[in-house]
Amino acid sequence: MPTFSVFRRAALALAVLLTDTPAWAEAGATQLDGKLLGILWVVPFAGMLLSIAVLPLATPQLWHHHFGKISAGWALAVLGPMVVAFGFPLATHELLQTMMLEYVPFLILIGALFCVTGNIHLKGNRHGAPGLNTAFLATGTALASVMGTTGASMLLIRPLIRANDDRRHNAHVMVFFIFLVANIGGALTPLGDPPLFLGFLQGVSFFWTLKYLFAPTALAAIILLVLFYAIDLYLYRREERAKPDPTPDSNVQILGGVNLLLLGAIVLAVLASGTFKPGAISLFGLELEIQNLLRDATLIVIAAISFAITPASTREANEFSFAPVIEVAKLFAGIFITIIPAIAILRAGRDGSLASIIALVTTPDGAPRNAMYFWLTGGLSSFLDNAPTYLIFFNAAGGDAQELMGPLATTLMAISAGAVFMGANTYIGNAPNFMVKAIAESRGVKMPGFFGYMLWSGCVLLPVFALVTALFFL
Repeated sequence: MPTFSVFRRAALALAVLLTDTPAWAEAGATQLDGKLLGILWVVPFAGMLLSIAVLPLATPQLWHHHFGKISAGWALAVLGPMVVAFGFPLATHELLQTMMLEYVPFLILIGALFCVTGNIHLKGNRHGAPGLNTAFLATGTALASVMGTTGASMLLIRPLIRANDDRRHNAHVMVFFIFLVANIGGALTPLGDPPLFLGFLQGVSFFWTLKYLFAPTALAAIILLVLFYAIDLYLYRREERAKPDPTPDSNVQILGGVNLLLLGAIVLAVLASGTFKPGAISLFGLELEIQNLLRDATLIVIAAISFAITPASTREANEFSFAPVIEVAKLFAGIFITIIPAIAILRAGRDGSLASIIALVTTPDGAPRNAMYFWLTGGLSSFLDNAPTYLIFFNAAGGDAQELMGPLATTLMAISAGAVFMGANTYIGNAPNFMVKAIAESRGVKMPGFFGYMLWSGCVLLPVFALVTALFFL
């Protein structure tokens, strides 16, 4: 089969180029050694993230129809050379370890939160005066750490749009909603934002984020809420509201309220998996902790119960669809696979080919530069997905959850806050951002464009983040 032979020789040549030393000869290796990996191993991961950031804007039709194929292509760009360079057993082990221990639990939690919150609908309307809008944003900020930034955003964005649909100036309301509900509000629990759940899977305790991130989160949220009220009050007083309200005021009702109890059950299931440790079982050479298997099974059951007890009309009122979860599943499969070599290289520290990143976030004697961790994690999270960005810097800081929660607690604070807070800097920094923009525009809100939104975030958020840096990370 000459075609296969040519492909094999090409893959072997690429693997040798990617690898600093002939690691492919080490057939007995059981774990990917980051010291042996060249910088080109990071290219598929960078390509994956850049595809997510650029293609939806540059070629939306291509992306909409083929994002799954693009994700699979980048994943194969890692797995193919890995099989040739290190052998099928090691490549399979790395793939199974990543997918079973990180990807599947991550997807199950995201899916459970999405399903349960999708079965809750706020019916009715109140006029969007500054006081009500500010209370709305404050409530959403608090809920984001309980039901996730995506869940809180999808639950509250439509009622907020209805409340302000008779106002001439309402785009700023949605902008601050993205700042607070879709991002900053999710910083207090592993349920709040995907990066923090990945940290939980790495061993960070459930309440660590609440204890250590409460002060910077509260500071940022209070400043933004006060600033929002001032801006909204100013614009509200200048408006001439001759336009009839398309959705007159009516009593507010919660449909599917029983699902609030199921949200509590999700919290308990995740919390229990971090405290109840009955042991582990071995499967495909992996140690699977029983409490994590029980957690994942419980979350699936909770999602199923939510659908069984909630009328379909409630989901229809929310325009519920599984499309966002399917998109997350396909994209994050590519992300989790392509990040495997990057994490291995970072774990090699100054002996790896990403030593330049380690040098930026550490002093010559190895001490962490916490302000740099905050701004580098945040800067990348502004344009790339914040979950893998968190993992990159979590591992750059050593990847040991116990040490990061203890002596290096400020470093983990900086990484966590940077990943969650600065996802608000652009529309593409966090998944709910673009969803909120799309829903608002479909309801007639004239949202700022990509760079117009960045002007808002630059003027409003960057000074707040500078203050957070000065108070907590210097």
